[in-house]
Amino acid sequence: MSLPVSQLKTGVTDMKKIVILFIGLFLLSGCAAPISEDEETSTKSGRGTLTTTGESAINQSIETVAENLAVPWSIQRDDDVFYLSERGGTVAKITDGDVERQSMSLEKDLSSVSEAGLLGFVLMPDFSDSQTAIAYYTYEDNNDILNRIVELNLINDDWQEKRVLLDEIPSGTHHHGGRLAIGPDDMLYATTGDASEPEIAQDRNSLGGKILRMNLDGTIPKDNPIEDSYVYSYGHRNAQGLAWNEAGKMYSSEHGASRNDEINVIEAGKNYGWPTIEGNEMQTGMEAPLVTSGSNTTWAPSGMDYRDETLYVAALRGNAVLEFDLESNTMSELLTEYGRIRDIYIEDEMMYFVTNNRDGRGSPQQNDDKLYRLQLD
Repeated sequence: MSLPVSQLKTGVTDMKKIVILFIGLFLLSGCAAPISEDEETSTKSGRGTLTTTGESAINQSIETVAENLAVPWSIQRDDDVFYLSERGGTVAKITDGDVERQSMSLEKDLSSVSEAGLLGFVLMPDFSDSQTAIAYYTYEDNNDILNRIVELNLINDDWQEKRVLLDEIPSGTHHHGGRLAIGPDDMLYATTGDASEPEIAQDRNSLGGKILRMNLDGTIPKDNPIEDSYVYSYGHRNAQGLAWNEAGKMYSSEHGASRNDEINVIEAGKNYGWPTIEGNEMQTGMEAPLVTSGSNTTWAPSGMDYRDETLYVAALRGNAVLEFDLESNTMSELLTEYGRIRDIYIEDEMMYFVTNNRDGRGSPQQNDDKLYRLQLD
């Protein structure tokens, strides 16, 4: 039986719509998916090839330390007490699993734009005596969105802004950077984002898209690579992780533009390419990454730490803790069943990590967010 031409056209049109919809859904799922546990892929960079085994590590030995956290960003520890910065402007003090929220009295109002708020947080080396810390936070002032690095004093469970170490770091609506770390040279390092203005990452006069280095009192070290400048390295899009090995070699994790996330070896004064190059691309005078996620995979790497020739990297979009073996040049997923991972802290053989499933981009489970621990040996 033949159909009228009008019905045939309608049928063909409907079939085209179905095919287009199917292709769109397939491509979307392919772009967003993390590395499958059944896949084996290679990730190439200018310094070598790292293989992803695709095998998740055993999860049964992971313990919950604390729960019901409010989007924690940085993990710090003093003896047996943890201090976690929370993006909304509080510090979670965790003692034997009990969470006590400490307030924060800041001179500027925290910004509520995406990815912003109270970010980096480090305890001073003499914290037990001085009760001081350093924080990195995003604020809004006269319609400008900026970041600042400040010294805080803990007084009666309230963190009070004592003085500004560095101000007016570019921010914008995205890409705030925000990681703070005290290096083995006793200097303070800070990662800053490109504030959604990629060109400033190549401008050595701008504080955006950089890794900064300063004395703990906020002054510029005399041995910084650029005279009278906080800039230690440049050409970064949105670095959020810092770590050092025993010899003092420095590593950073960096968000790529939807893909091409990077782990870099950081050297003083070097240019890491953004936005001129990214991922596997190379150009004279610009540094290639130690490893990149490539053009087909997104990790969204954040906090990181180092132990025994291995880098452990928190992956937000990848929903994993990634394990980079620097001796064998291989990468694997250490654990994958806990959602968005924001930061990692390692002490002796114990690794601690926090989830960010309540940051507006995750799928929170009961009592998220949480602080977990895993014995590595």
